[in-house]
Amino acid sequence: MPPHNMTMCLAGTAMLWVGWFGFNGGSALAANGTAAMAIVVTHISPCVAALVWLLIEWFKIGKPSALGFATGAIAGLAAITPAAGFVGPVGAVVIGSISGAVCYVAATSLKRAFKYDDALDVVGVHGAGGLVGSLLVAIFASPHFGGFKDDVVIVRQLGVQLAAIVFTIFYCGIASVIILKSLGAVTGLRVSAEHEEVGLDLASHGEVGYDL
Repeated sequence: MPPHNMTMCLAGTAMLWVGWFGFNGGSALAANGTAAMAIVVTHISPCVAALVWLLIEWFKIGKPSALGFATGAIAGLAAITPAAGFVGPVGAVVIGSISGAVCYVAATSLKRAFKYDDALDVVGVHGAGGLVGSLLVAIFASPHFGGFKDDVVIVRQLGVQLAAIVFTIFYCGIASVIILKSLGAVTGLRVSAEHEEVGLDLASHGEVGYDL
């Protein structure tokens, strides 16, 4: 189901994009070169990821879309976040490129294949993008690839990153099941098909955002 208002979607994407500079750059807790580079790569990655997403759309369906631009940009932002303090522009370009392609597949083909309900594409964009960035930081943090981690051993760091990813998925999976099962027992997690078709603004609140 497409967004009801692409103008609002793009405005929200722009706000996220600008806010992400503070999110990643501010993690340095100082106004220094590390913060500046984090902001630079935080801009490069979503630019590249959005372009890759648009090119894939153009190749597959014959035209790029505004929604594809927005989703690709957020994929690039999610992917660069684990790496922002450690990689340089070259790493940001590669991370953006790979995350744009991987997240496109995850948010379209994988979602259709597994039939999970993810209207915001959190799994396909934030999840897949985060996985890409978490793995690739092990490579592009190395000074050999323009990174800033002098003591990194790529193979060993890949193992560390992979272990952290597996633990995070395991922890979040268990925590999510507990939370969702608890909520489902109290309030329920799904609305009826009729309410979903009508829209929850009207079904749950008795009013609509746009009375056209």
